[in-house]
This record gives sequence, structure tokens and C-alpha cells, in this order.
Amino acid sequence: MKSEELRRKFLSFYRERNHSIIPPSSLIPEEDATLLFVNSGMFPLVPYLLGEDHPEGSRIADVQKCFRSDDIEEIGDKRHTTFFEMLGNWSLGDYFKKEQIEWVFELFTEGYKIEAEKLYVTVYRGNKNIGIEKDREAVEIWKNVFKEKGIEAKDVDFAKEKGMQGGRIFYYPDKDNWWSRTGVPENMPNGEPGGPDSEIFYDLGERAGHHEKSPWKDAPCHVNCDCGRFIEIGNSVFIQFVKTEKGFEKLPRQNVDFGGGLERIAMIAQKKTSIFETDLFLPIIERIEQLSRCKYHDRHKSFEVIADHIKAAVFIIGDEKGVAPSNKQQGYFVRRLIRRAIRHGKQLNIEGDKWIGEVAGEVINIYKDIYPEVKKNVPFIFEEMQKEQKTFEKTLARGLKEFEKLKSEKIIDGKSVAFLYQTYGFPVELTEEMAEERGQEVDKEGFKEEMKKHQELSRELSAGVFKSGLADTGEKTVKFHTATHLLLSALRKVLGESVLQKGSNITKERLRFDFSYERKLNREEIETVENLVNEMIEKDLEVKKEEMDTDKALKSGVVASFTEKYSSKVLVYSIIGKDGEIFSREICSGPHVERTSVLGKFSIKKEESSSSGVRRIKAVLKDGEEEK
Repeated sequence: MKSEELRRKFLSFYRERNHSIIPPSSLIPEEDATLLFVNSGMFPLVPYLLGEDHPEGSRIADVQKCFRSDDIEEIGDKRHTTFFEMLGNWSLGDYFKKEQIEWVFELFTEGYKIEAEKLYVTVYRGNKNIGIEKDREAVEIWKNVFKEKGIEAKDVDFAKEKGMQGGRIFYYPDKDNWWSRTGVPENMPNGEPGGPDSEIFYDLGERAGHHEKSPWKDAPCHVNCDCGRFIEIGNSVFIQFVKTEKGFEKLPRQNVDFGGGLERIAMIAQKKTSIFETDLFLPIIERIEQLSRCKYHDRHKSFEVIADHIKAAVFIIGDEKGVAPSNKQQGYFVRRLIRRAIRHGKQLNIEGDKWIGEVAGEVINIYKDIYPEVKKNVPFIFEEMQKEQKTFEKTLARGLKEFEKLKSEKIIDGKSVAFLYQTYGFPVELTEEMAEERGQEVDKEGFKEEMKKHQELSRELSAGVFKSGLADTGEKTVKFHTATHLLLSALRKVLGESVLQKGSNITKERLRFDFSYERKLNREEIETVENLVNEMIEKDLEVKKEEMDTDKALKSGVVASFTEKYSSKVLVYSIIGKDGEIFSREICSGPHVERTSVLGKFSIKKEESSSSGVRRIKAVLKDGEEEK
């Protein structure tokens, strides 16, 4: 069953069950400072999981592009990727556990023809400290669906300590089977929603896991082990609680959030033992074999790093809000992906200064009919990749000279190994190999410590460059969000209606707003824009929300600031005067303040270039307190 059919079956399955199919969001979050990339299918739907009404209704399904930088170091185990597609369905206060579990089981066993006897599930153990019991409701539903297949599903606990115990349904604690955006219940702030989840695993067989050379061979076998025997292929999250000062209380609207990785499901449906053997990767792997004259199974880690990293870079550069390699924010990860792929290409002895483009071409061929933005941005993708490869080839040459400076050292210390890796792209294996030829040793433990510091920094970058963002829906953040609408309105009045929003980044402390314009604004223009915003604030304008058909909204002249695909229905926010005059009218998912007078005084702190044809304004709101 090819990947295209898996996507199609998923969407048609939920369409038949009255779900609205929504288009995927950009990989680059629009107005949120908490993440650099969309890293899950639920991320674009956070406002609706928190209580906003979705324009498409209470049943939603989609296939969402995702990127997780935390998984960079995991590539090479045949099952992890940084870029992936997430199959997702949601119930926003509609159906709950029974329908969700029955449907996903039907989809997997009947739609995807996955053997029911090879499926195992996990559920929430409960936590007496927060007053939440074991999820026996989900257990009973799972028992019934397995029974219909003639399978007795025994539920067991403490599998990590006692092993499988003949079970098929396993209880696990908070860190394994509880979901919230901030992790385990103890880390959740008041007002944060969360709940238990139920994960589905596929059994690849004992040979895939606890074999004689496995580091887990002496540990109890269980489904949540990392030995390789079991692979997670889906997770149903039951968002049914909210943390309050009194503890955990039931949400008035209980939600379902399901996510299933297409790559892993394809691996199972196509009877493969590696994600990289599926039709989502095989043409890429075959091209790398041609370029390297090596076989995938002989050097699988380097093949997987190259295939995954170039695919991820293609999607980030080729996104509708495409990001070029750089040393800042999203661009930092694009650069890291490409350079790491090149380093592994060196290990496979791939020659030439254009091979990255050849591999990227295979990625584009796989996805060009699924994601039109990739096809549209082909010239930009190739240009940026070729430029980065040429730059890095020169950097590697300089790195060799740096390595020569260490020839007098008997032991090359961890800091030097990490410096060669981070600055010049030398893999530790290459440094070890060259050192061995000269009779030197390498401080591998010191290198690991240095890289641990580097990875922690990378995770901080990925998890959020700033302290907070729009997703927290805090009062200050919502004020800044509303202020961006006034700012865009003022810019269009001063500079012309060709000005469009190109992105924003909002924290509790400030707003950052990108807009289309070719030149630097002069002092008079900046002051005029600032004064116009403050006039609109002082007029105490009403902020009104309405749901509209997308075509009708666009024809009526609302401002659509982004180039993403819209659903058939959208939310439109209008900022209106007492006489009915409309000062701003935009497609936006919210949230906003109800009246502009609560915003305080608007002050522009900086106006600068963001990229070619795009300017950036940084501004603050003062509410009587001194600016921090």
C-alpha cells in the first residue's frame, strides 16, 4: 500500500465520519514565539483545543508537515526522522474515547490491513497525587475491539519491571502516557489543559529487539522499550482535564487529538523493517547508492542522515514561508541539516560539488504533487542548497588546517574535537581516524560532554528563542497580537495598500512584525505610523469576530496576510469605530482583546531589514509601568 494511498484512505475514512478535511499549515509558525517549527499535527490547532470554535466545525482531520530538531541525533536507527507527515483527527467537544478507539482500530486493521494480533496498546496508569485514576474506560474499549477480532486482551501493569506478562494492554505513568504542552502534570501551569493518552504499537518480532547483542538483552521486554522490537504508530490523546488552583478539574469540552506518523505506518503497511525502505525514501536511498557506490545496508546510518536531512531542508527552504540557511533561528537548523548531510557524504566518499542538488531532486519528485509549494520553490531550493554546499566545502578545507595544529598533542581534548565538529564540520569518527594514523588518542568522553552542552543549547533554540509566545494566550500576549492588526492598518495607510504582513513573533515583552516593503522607513514615516496606531487605541475601537466562507471573505476585501492554503471557512477580525468605520479587517485565528483602549501606549523601538523586500518593526506597549 503506497504512501499516497495511505494518505488518501486516512482522509476519506474520516470524511465518511463527518470530519472536515483542512489543509496543512506552514512548517513555520505564524504568530508564536514558543516554537521555531511546527512539530506536531496538533500545534496549529492549539487555540481550538483551548476552547476557540473552529470554522470547520467540531470534527477535523488533516495531514500535517512536521519537523522535530530534537530527533537529529536519533537519525540512524531506521525509525526516526526529523521531517515527517502526521495523520491527524480531532474531536473538539464531540465524540470521545469509544468512537476514537473503535475508529482508529478499524482504520489500522481494515483500512491498512495491519494484523490485529501484532498490535499492542498503552494507557495511563493514573496518579493518586493529582486525583486521577487508571484509564480503565479506555482499557475496556480496547478489550472489546480486540475481542471482536478473536483476541483476548489482558491488561497488565509495571511492564518495565516485570516484562510483558502475557499482556496486550499496558499501564504506564505520567511521562509515558500523559499529554500536555508543558509535559507531566507537575510541570503544568494553572489553566493548562491535558489528559491521558493511549498509544498503539506494532510488534516487529523478537529478532528486532532483545537479541544476543542488544544492550537491552538482560532487561524485561515491554512495548515502551527502546530495543527496537515495538514501534509506536499512533497516539490518541484525551484532553479532558485542566489544571486549576484546586487541582485537576474536568474540562467542560472534552477533546480527542490523534496523531499517526505516516512514515512509520508506511513501513508497517509495506512490510519493511526500516522507514528508509518505504516509497517515501527508497528513490532517495537509491540515488545515494549511485553517488556513493555503497549499499544502504552496509552504511545505513550515513544513508539515513543524508536522506532525512536533505528531505527536511527541502521542506523548510521550499515552505511557503521558505527559510534559507543562516546562523539564526530556523536558518540555523537548515544550515545544520545540510552540513551534516555533506559530512556523511564525505564518509561515503561522494564526490562533486552538486550532489546535494541531485538528492534534493529525488525528494522533490516524491512530493511535488502532494505539496505544491515544494514544486513552486524548486529554483530557490536548488540555489540555496548549492550555495551552502560550496561554502561548506571551503570551510572543511580550513578545518583540515586547524586539525594540523593539534599534531603535537598526545591526546586531543574534548573541546578541540567539539570545535572541529561544530566549526568545521568534522565528525568525531573522522577526527579519530586521522588521529589514529598519527598515533594520537581522542578524548571521546570529553567530546560527549561538550556535545551535550551543544545539544541542550539547540533544544533551547528549538523549544523557543523567547520567554513566551502567543500560544500561552496570556493577557499581555493577546494585547500585542491585537496591536499587530493596528500596525498593519497604519502601515498600509502610510506606505500604500501593497504592504502585506510577512510574519510576526510575539512575546509578553514585545511584538516583532515583518511586512513587505522595499526600502527603509524614514523618521517621519515611523512617527506617523506610531501616531496612527495610538489614535486607534485612544478611540476605544471594538474588535469584532465573525466566521465567513473563505471565498466571500476574500472577495469582500479582507486582508489575507499569508500565502497559506485556507480552509473553506475562516475567522475574520474587524476593528470598528463607533460610527461603523472599519479600521482593520483581517483573516486571523485569534485571540484578541475586545476593545483597543486596553492596549496602552504603542511605541516603535526599531525598524530594520528582515530579508529582500521585507522590513521588520519591533515595538512595545506601555501601560503605565516602566519598560523593562
